[in-house]
Amino acid sequence: MGDPAGIGPELCLRVLREPAVLTECTPIVFGDAGVLGRVADACGLPPPETAIKLNQWEGGRAPRQPALVDCGAIDAGAVRPGEVQAACGKAAYAYIREAVNGALTGRTAGVATAPINKEAIRAAGIEQPGHTEILADLTGSPRVCMMLASEHLIVSMATTHIGFAQVPQRLSSGRVLEVIELTAATVARLRGHVPRIGVCGLNPHAGEHGLFGDREEERFIEPAIEAARAKGLLVEGPIPPDTAFVPSRRREVDAIVCMYHDQGHIPFKMLAFDTGVNITLGLPIVRVSVDHGTAFDIAWKGRASAESMIQAVLWTARLGSRHVPRNR
Repeated sequence: MGDPAGIGPELCLRVLREPAVLTECTPIVFGDAGVLGRVADACGLPPPETAIKLNQWEGGRAPRQPALVDCGAIDAGAVRPGEVQAACGKAAYAYIREAVNGALTGRTAGVATAPINKEAIRAAGIEQPGHTEILADLTGSPRVCMMLASEHLIVSMATTHIGFAQVPQRLSSGRVLEVIELTAATVARLRGHVPRIGVCGLNPHAGEHGLFGDREEERFIEPAIEAARAKGLLVEGPIPPDTAFVPSRRREVDAIVCMYHDQGHIPFKMLAFDTGVNITLGLPIVRVSVDHGTAFDIAWKGRASAESMIQAVLWTARLGSRHVPRNR
């Protein structure tokens, strides 16, 4: 359900009754009945028809109709819409944990996550800064990366939620290679053919042969590309970041590996803000998310677009039907 004070509850209410979703799967929301009840009243939306207590979910059969698993993680009356609250961060983490458990045990096909607030997560004392890191920890996954996907563009990131000054310190040829490999494997499943992967440089003009930066392209990126090619992957790069996303370049590759968060997020959200999804690669479960935040400014006002959430659920259902779990 995401952060209770954000737009996640409203998105979940809309997904539970979305015809496009119901023709593909049976959506199960992990959240709080009290919060969804308040949001339903505030937004003029129907509440969930079926609610199951967490202990009933754990001991019973998965429902065959859209339902809420009531985690009882927060006092709904204490939630202040549109505000950062430690209690909401703690509750959001609880929803993620229970949804992951459902997917790990095979009771659900995967997890589609509504947005969380990183300040609230930190205020709750949770060390991981975002979904990707939380999911890696909960599933014991050492090799993960973030991918954003849409019909217009697919990008994946070698680093995510760190400051820009830390990016060169986190890069290595091994890290760039594993992101190339994870990206190629997932895109092959999505596209049905051996994909061509473009890899961005870190510095302006991909370093211009050492003129810019500290030769990150020569030290990390080029060796990773050569290693990927030696494994039979179709890889191009390092590509100058300022030309990596022009239409002609996008037509030449199936996905682009980026070195840091904004290098991939900015062009992606310009092209597919409402329809794009966030997929975590390297997990033993399918996980897809919206590619936007909690939108506190419009929380509980009935104005949030559910399109990205709907797409996240649809991608989860489709990927889940083809998912082969990684050995843990």
